[in-house]
Amino acid sequence: MKKTGWIILGVVVLLVLWGLSSYNGIIGVQEQATTELANVQTQYQRRADMMPQLVKIVKAYAKHEKETFEAVTKARAAVGQVKLDANNLTPEKLKAYSDAQGELANAFSKLMVVAEKYPDLKAVDNFRSLQIQEEGTENRISEARRKYNDAVQQYNMKVRKMPTAIIANLFGFQTMPKFEAAAGAEKAPDLDI
Repeated sequence: MKKTGWIILGVVVLLVLWGLSSYNGIIGVQEQATTELANVQTQYQRRADMMPQLVKIVKAYAKHEKETFEAVTKARAAVGQVKLDANNLTPEKLKAYSDAQGELANAFSKLMVVAEKYPDLKAVDNFRSLQIQEEGTENRISEARRKYNDAVQQYNMKVRKMPTAIIANLFGFQTMPKFEAAAGAEKAPDLDI
């Protein structure tokens, strides 16, 4: 083989190695983003799982707050119907999921306002324990969403920046949506019950 042949072969080998490295790098950041999405869903599920216990405890004290209990039940059911698939995640699906979670958070806030009306309820150990767990869960949700958005930012930069964008386009990698603040989040929620 002539010197030119070796040079061409060397360039081809380098391009193949670069392509493999770029592809594997994209896969790595994509997996991180999908893992963080699963972590967000886990925290939302934790909150949804606590709701029936809280409603049951508050119901024992606030028997005439039927509308609030129905709102929590309805919001929890709506959350259960919205599923996310990391392999088919669109901004619309993520928004629908986020909106359903926002409705549940709003219903929960109303439930806590009802609980405030009953001083004896705040003295119940189970209620206090669940309330503390809920506060921790809300913090976990916020942190999980932040980590997901950070991971998506890394992934999106990887698939959009040159020269890895060439590999991303070649293999069909698409940008992923981020969680955004819910519409009206800049205003305090209306907790008028």
